[in-house]
Amino acid sequence: MSSDSGSAGTAAAEAAGAIRAVGSIAGSGAAQGAGGGWRRGAGVAGAALGVLAAGAAVGVAVERLTVGRGMRRKARLALDAAGPYGTLRGTPGTVLAEDGTRLYYEVDEPGEPGGPGRSGGSDGEAQAPASRRLFGIRRAPAAPPLTVVFSHGYCLSQDSWHFQRAALRAAGVRAVFWDQRSHGRSERSRTEAVSIDLFGRDLRAVIDAAAPEGPLVLVGHSMGGMTTMALAAQHPGLIAERVVGTAFLGTSSGGLAENTYGLPAAGMSLVRRLVLPGAFKLMTARPELVEKGRRATADLFAGVLRWYSFGSKDVDPAVVRFSERLIEATPVDVVAAFYPVFAEHEKREALCAFEDLPVVVVAGDKDLLTPSRHSEAIAEALPDARLVLLEDTGHLVMLERPEVVIAQLGDLLAAAAEGGALERGQRAAAGARGRA
Repeated sequence: MSSDSGSAGTAAAEAAGAIRAVGSIAGSGAAQGAGGGWRRGAGVAGAALGVLAAGAAVGVAVERLTVGRGMRRKARLALDAAGPYGTLRGTPGTVLAEDGTRLYYEVDEPGEPGGPGRSGGSDGEAQAPASRRLFGIRRAPAAPPLTVVFSHGYCLSQDSWHFQRAALRAAGVRAVFWDQRSHGRSERSRTEAVSIDLFGRDLRAVIDAAAPEGPLVLVGHSMGGMTTMALAAQHPGLIAERVVGTAFLGTSSGGLAENTYGLPAAGMSLVRRLVLPGAFKLMTARPELVEKGRRATADLFAGVLRWYSFGSKDVDPAVVRFSERLIEATPVDVVAAFYPVFAEHEKREALCAFEDLPVVVVAGDKDLLTPSRHSEAIAEALPDARLVLLEDTGHLVMLERPEVVIAQLGDLLAAAAEGGALERGQRAAAGARGRA
């Protein structure tokens, strides 16, 4: 292994150990794994990571408020005020996509008080003793750090990674979080006909801007996992040269056109033919009218969101309310514009780019948006991947079972360090340079 790959391997091992240490301090839990794959580590971070006691107390109270719209509204406002979710911020940045859409991202750099910030702006030369600079002795440049890049799902934002961000920040791991176009703090798409392929090119632009060097671990949930697959289809060389591990959470490599979203097949067929076209047309033509209706039916809307987001009844109400806020923040015309891309998404062949890498696939058994069979199909295409199926868990697995996702990320980093992925990536990079 080259010295660069050795440094990267050490960085991955240290990051994995740090995440496991955070887990051992924060709490414990157990993932229910299915299938083979690489060895599972021991540390598991507690679900309470980053949660304020006040938020939990308000959550208990709100479940008892079962009558009166005014009371329920006050409860939601109380949860909004008490919950810490989505408050973590990093060093901001923007990059222009190919069509000029401004994409927003944040970088959490290790080694700074409070977690985020700049790397310190110091290279080896600036820190070298004066005598070494005087005689022209230069310190070998430090190897670029490992970076974990998080891509969020449909109708969410980078803040949906709150628990994982807190864990990696505490462990001192460099991480990049970005908002997909038309989501979060990113600009509304300047291209009307959006696609998963376009999102893949967006991800490449973010990587080039926020993590232009060093090994990468790619983490994608739902639409974010599809975005990762699109990146692989378009830039297999990048995967071969720099990616040392990948996590797919609640996502699909294709076949979503047949998904019934928990409804009878015949009923979903009628919805697709008779309901959705008119609804999406209205959402696009009169978004302000639909937004008004959504606000007026907030209670009913919240129940639907919970049904499609979580599989357990025991989720902290503050977490449930946080997920509602994320989804409510997505304009209805964006919801309409992005929905068709999922039926068109077919990227099973792109998975071959990850064949020799550590990969973890996590899914909830009660996920109605990307049912667990889609994750099982990804694992079938990648026989060495680790498949983790979680009971009583829905689509928002990183919020419902954060301790499991954090543990799997720690194991993924450990596998990248121990499994030869870094060395393979260095050899591929050297070969690419030789062919150039």
